[in-house]
Amino acid sequence: MNMRGYGRSNGAASVLNAVATWKGSAFAIELETRAEVELDSSPAIRGDVPGVDTSLIERCVEKLLEHLGLEHGGRVRTSSEIPVASGLKSSSAAANAVILAALDALDMDMDLVRAARIGVEAAREVGVTITGALDDALASMLGGVVVTDNHRMSLLRRDELHCSVMLLVPDRRIFSRDTDISRSRVIAPMADLAFDLAMKGEYGRAMTLNGLAYCAALGLSSEPLILALEEGAWGASLSGTGPSYAALIDESRMDGLEESWRALGGRVIRTKANNRPASRGRGF
Repeated sequence: MNMRGYGRSNGAASVLNAVATWKGSAFAIELETRAEVELDSSPAIRGDVPGVDTSLIERCVEKLLEHLGLEHGGRVRTSSEIPVASGLKSSSAAANAVILAALDALDMDMDLVRAARIGVEAAREVGVTITGALDDALASMLGGVVVTDNHRMSLLRRDELHCSVMLLVPDRRIFSRDTDISRSRVIAPMADLAFDLAMKGEYGRAMTLNGLAYCAALGLSSEPLILALEEGAWGASLSGTGPSYAALIDESRMDGLEESWRALGGRVIRTKANNRPASRGRGF
């Protein structure tokens, strides 16, 4: 007997990258990944997303079934609005959506934080994350903005964030596994300052400090950050290890920032912060 389920989860952008100190912060955005999982009696979980490495989404379903003490094979597929390898948490969104879709197929409920942690475990096992990316996973799963300790796998703070967001997605990809960790760890004192700001709820200032520090450490341009601040953004950062940039900005100022960023090349996306949790039970 086949069991089919659906799930969806949102992408996110960085307030504080956790590579330097294992402390991280991220906020959800309104770009979405959807997943469909069909479970059956076949011997393996098979990913069905042409042209994409499906090892993460396969391992997510396998890991969930292991946690539940169940044995199933089946098929998993995803569809996403989130650019891949751009720093906008496409892996976390895919993991969350797939796990929720599998729970939907099984007609089972699970605490969202526990479900996100299963995705983090799967991401570590297949090597798509350096720190486990609990901050990214929980922002994507819970919505809003979160602060986490990725070493202790704990959620330290969550708030709602109501604002417009502008994204700059350059025409290149950067995979987390290729990040120079040693250079990122050098800026740990700056990351500690950004963490203190985030824990006070000063997310815009934390975000900008994070962006300037990581751009310097990773050899990426800080020009998009300066342009965003000139156009009135109250927070701007490199997202993850790049190459994308994100800015928190009033909607009335978005035209000016879009014009400035378009001159740099790449894709400019207008979106908003998302405060809704990921969900299950809705089809494509």
